[in-house]
Amino acid sequence: QVQLVESGGGLVQPGGSLRLSCAASGSRFNINAMGWYRQAPGKQRDLVATITRTGNTNYADSVKGRFTISRDNTKNTVWLQMNSLKPEDAGVYYCKFQNYYGTDYWGKGTLVTVSS
Repeated sequence: QVQLVESGGGLVQPGGSLRLSCAASGSRFNINAMGWYRQAPGKQRDLVATITRTGNTNYADSVKGRFTISRDNTKNTVWLQMNSLKPEDAGVYYCKFQNYYGTDYWGKGTLVTVSS
């Protein structure tokens, strides 16, 4: 059974930084894409950033230039470095891994609060 565990969320002031991490454990599986998604209260879950196994990245327009996604294939881990955080960046951040068969695995989420 595959489990994804996120960490790194918390309270940060506007303009601050946080680094989220997500690691997979359990049965071995071939991960293709990894990604981060954000869900604000009362809103749908939106894509923040994704990265393929070969390192191709994609970002939501709202985070370009401020967030950086990276991964370590040997550790089945993905990170999201978030800089210059804004109140609108707040929400629950979920990581998602997708294998080569198109099966998605989700973490339980980590809360990011941006407030002074």
